Amino acid sequence: MSGMAMPPDVPTSANNPGRPAQAFAPAGAVSGPPHAADLLFDPAEMAAAREQLRVENGDVRTTAVIIDQLETTFADGESGYAWDAQGWSGGDINRFWWKSEGEGAFGDGVEEAEVQALYSRAIRPFFDVQTGVRQTYRPEGDRTDLVLGIQGLAPYWFEVDAAAFLSTKGELTARAEAEYDQRITQKWIVQPRAEVVLSAEDIPELSIGSGLSSLQLGVRVRYEIRKEFAPYIGVEWTRRFGDTRDFLEAEGRSAEETRLVVGIRTWF
Repeated sequence: MSGMAMPPDVPTSANNPGRPAQAFAPAGAVSGPPHAADLLFDPAEMAAAREQLRVENGDVRTTAVIIDQLETTFADGESGYAWDAQGWSGGDINRFWWKSEGEGAFGDGVEEAEVQALYSRAIRPFFDVQTGVRQTYRPEGDRTDLVLGIQGLAPYWFEVDAAAFLSTKGELTARAEAEYDQRITQKWIVQPRAEVVLSAEDIPELSIGSGLSSLQLGVRVRYEIRKEFAPYIGVEWTRRFGDTRDFLEAEGRSAEETRLVVGIRTWF
């Protein structure tokens, strides 16, 4: 080693000692036309080719429908149903996004349902900001809300979806969800999930209290017959807090519920 010629210890533009300084590009490298191929081929044809390349590699339109939950529920000797679905149409940056979820009891109709129509824009490689409107249907009264939220894939592959809702009556609420797919085998997947609902004020008409309104924890185990189709079974626990709990108990309803769920997850 002592006989080897070592490179000079010269600082570089990356402040990496021991490597030659990085030379700037010569002036001639940037002195030509923006598209040098236009000097050899028809500029109109080259422009059309560049546009086609942009469409095929950077302006792809996709559409997806994801039915994350379509299930039957069992709690306290009663059975019901629930769904949670969403989808989008658009490119990598701008998309139209829709969401729908709700639940009900067999024989008693829908207890609560909502539909959202959102404009979604990517702000990071794995996160979108979403804004739009939400329409909620309840026997106690319907609501129309403005929506502002964020959705994406957090570090360690946690899927998160959080949004604030401002109703036409001035009521401010928020909801945050997180779930994680833990693959046990190539076919079996365990999905823990958590959801919290908050409110800035009491909304007696809807039996919602201020502060932390409810917490829902659940876990589902699914078997992927195909990537696009997977039946599952799970359990879900829901607890209401504060004034929300008081409202429900005053109506003779329980503030805590545990239910078994059986359903399917599919997408296309």
